[in-house]
Amino acid sequence: MEYVPHPLWLAGATNAAEQQGSGNLLRIILIVMVLGCALTAWLLLRGYKSKDD
Repeated sequence: MEYVPHPLWLAGATNAAEQQGSGNLLRIILIVMVLGCALTAWLLLRGYKSKDD
């Protein structure tokens, strides 16, 4: 493994980060999925609440 100076390594990491295109989309999809699961669980559990009227 050859030695890579710190500025060159940082520039390479920056270029690699710019080339990734689906990172933000995947993050948004995961957040929406988690929120949807929480909302679904809340709606389902709300229906099973015991009514002691």
